[in-house]
Amino acid sequence: MNEGAEDPGLYDFNPWRARPKIEWPDGKSVAVWVSPNLEFYELDPAANPHRKSWPKPHPDVVGYSHRDYANRVGHWRMAETMEKHGFKGSVSLSVALCDHIPEVVENANALGWEFFSHGIYNTRYSYGMDEAQERAIIEDSIKTVREATGQTIRGWLAPALTHTPRTLDLIAEYGLTYTCDLYHDDQPQPVHVKSGQLISMPYSIEVNDHYGFFVYNMSPRDYADTLIRQYERLAAEGEACGTVMCIPLHSYLIAQPHRIRAFEEVLKHIAADGRAWITRSGDIAEHYLAQAGAGK
Repeated sequence: MNEGAEDPGLYDFNPWRARPKIEWPDGKSVAVWVSPNLEFYELDPAANPHRKSWPKPHPDVVGYSHRDYANRVGHWRMAETMEKHGFKGSVSLSVALCDHIPEVVENANALGWEFFSHGIYNTRYSYGMDEAQERAIIEDSIKTVREATGQTIRGWLAPALTHTPRTLDLIAEYGLTYTCDLYHDDQPQPVHVKSGQLISMPYSIEVNDHYGFFVYNMSPRDYADTLIRQYERLAAEGEACGTVMCIPLHSYLIAQPHRIRAFEEVLKHIAADGRAWITRSGDIAEHYLAQAGAGK
């Protein structure tokens, strides 16, 4: 095998049908968590030589203002809809939002939503960072979220899904217990790190609204039907061994007036079904790690 092409060994191969049973509270078969990405984008960020922040020449007023809809309008509409049906958010947070638009963070915190780090800005990437720079981002995330909300972050989703080979080792070293940056499973799984204890939290690219609307060109009804089919399959398979369903959202997309009603129908369906443990990502991680043999 060519050097550099080997499996990085982040996790063990663990066949789906041969695993110890995962049990969720109250006999529920699937843990469902909703992950609103509360983000902050810079209009004209410093250039990263490995990836452009905007596809258009800077400043990209169109891209910036489209995403700014989230904090001005979308978050509030999305949050109202989620709360109406009993769904607490697990927030993938651009922690700069705590300083730039604290009202959004304060609102989510008052609702009892959980926060984990999505980096500082969603226009600053981890590619090319040295260890000191990456440590500074993790330390800033922990400090800023704690000061703004009183919460200590437990999870990580890399900014714009960009990483370095040391990212997972570092977040575990700082005491975080889950990463959303591995898309390899429908259940939490142990991750190999140099110190601490880290698990992968199922987070979905396939049913992420960004992919649904930007990549797969789904209509609102198509996207809602996809979420329901995802839920039904995971709830059925979870009867044998508990599964996890994540719904990753961006409110500048899902909370547009022409999309929000279809999304609300999904929440109503899941809430009424009876098989779902509707919860937050940190609670899933804590419950999984507490079960005998988890993470070993």
